[in-house]
Amino acid sequence: MADVLLFAQGISKSFGAIQALNGVSLDVCAGEVHALVGENGAGKSTLIKVMTGEEALDSGTLCADGRALPALTPATAHGMGIWVVHQQPSLFPDLTVAENLALGVERMRPWQRIDRSGRRSRAHALLMRVGSSIDPDRIVASLTMPEQQLVEIARALGADARVLILDEPTASLTAPEVEALFDALRRLRNDGVGVVYISHRLGEVLTIADRVTVLRDGQTVGTRPIAGLSVRALVAMMVGELRPDQARQARQDRAPGPIALDVRNLSCAAARIRDVSLTVSQGEVLGVAGLVGSGRTQLAETLFGITPADSGEIVVKGKSVDVRSPIDATHAGIAYVPEDRRRHGVILDMAVTANATLASLDSVSRFGLIGGPAEDDATARYIDALQIKVSSPLDPAAALSGGNQQKVAVARWLMTRPDILILDEPTQGVDVRSKGELHGLIDELARDGLAVMLISSDIHEVLSISDRIAVMRNGAIAGVLSRAEASQHDVLALAFGTDRIPAEPS
Repeated sequence: MADVLLFAQGISKSFGAIQALNGVSLDVCAGEVHALVGENGAGKSTLIKVMTGEEALDSGTLCADGRALPALTPATAHGMGIWVVHQQPSLFPDLTVAENLALGVERMRPWQRIDRSGRRSRAHALLMRVGSSIDPDRIVASLTMPEQQLVEIARALGADARVLILDEPTASLTAPEVEALFDALRRLRNDGVGVVYISHRLGEVLTIADRVTVLRDGQTVGTRPIAGLSVRALVAMMVGELRPDQARQARQDRAPGPIALDVRNLSCAAARIRDVSLTVSQGEVLGVAGLVGSGRTQLAETLFGITPADSGEIVVKGKSVDVRSPIDATHAGIAYVPEDRRRHGVILDMAVTANATLASLDSVSRFGLIGGPAEDDATARYIDALQIKVSSPLDPAAALSGGNQQKVAVARWLMTRPDILILDEPTQGVDVRSKGELHGLIDELARDGLAVMLISSDIHEVLSISDRIAVMRNGAIAGVLSRAEASQHDVLALAFGTDRIPAEPS
């Protein structure tokens, strides 16, 4: 076997009570493309952060070129030739390609003049290594996404990268652009670079990779040569033995009412949403499932006016609405609780009261002054209704648990009295008890007649509390399943674009 450039053995990492990695192992050899795959939450991102020094491991061993790396940092990882190219390139848009390639690579003394001709020549040589003819003098902002990715790869090569980690590199590329990237990867493989290729597009994995490692629930399922593998076999390794959805069986059926939200042929180029049509009825929970990059969050942002649609129609309770901004969406009766509650859901330094009333200030202000009994009474009602555990409404949101912060974010939008509530990953990062409480809250809101769109990467969550499930793939609806017919098999088959999944291979 070729030389092992990077070796991770028995890697474990936890975040509080969440065990993200448990004894994971992966090796990367010179001159190979090693794919890393797994469902959402399998541990891929955490493993990459450990391997690049962004996160410290709890236990296990990391070695590069046979040397143990007990205290890896991003700087030492770069020094060892370990580089990662993320899905969104991290280039400086107002600088030229040559200037971006020089950053972090050139070592100059304070009095030394810049050799601009030499810089352009080096940039041209690096770009040639990845098969690109981009003009080194072009401003990065003028480049397409695939061109920026090639510049990122060239920059890593300029820093003597020996292990190159690509995280979902083709998520925003067309088929010809994907093939151009693959040509570049084949050149790097021939040059002896070890490539870690992370992707949910399993057909591409089978095309470009030499070996594949599958993660599931923070553990290594196995490492296999690509030769002889199929998409079905890979999915079976990723899914494993299916668990019965007890919560789904126990929950009583709801009787949905009239259609509250009717989305007709919605498209948005900026959000990469294509011809989406779906409905959500009053008193219904529509689950939206799909892989990372499938367009779930982007659909929510388009419906809420963050990235307005280019074409199509949004109909709320029989009336066509023009949603060009979140204000338009709110006036139309659409509320949105985003995925990242710490950045967009609650303002941690503000009091619970201020957070809860932030989207409905008109109803709690008098003569332009916010506060007083109206704000206190409104907050108290929702603290009681949602059972938010807080010692005082004046406490900052940062003092609350994750589950209670999420409830405050929900309370904020319920105060706007919406017809449709969009929840994006509402139980992400909360404990089991809080997750159960939030599930109960969603069920209660639907029983009270609210139309709920639940976006979640947790398939079991979607199966347990949804009445129907819309599965997204590549920015479009791959299929809609009723509660009676939905199974983990069928959801994943639609998400991956494959046939029904067989039993796990031995």
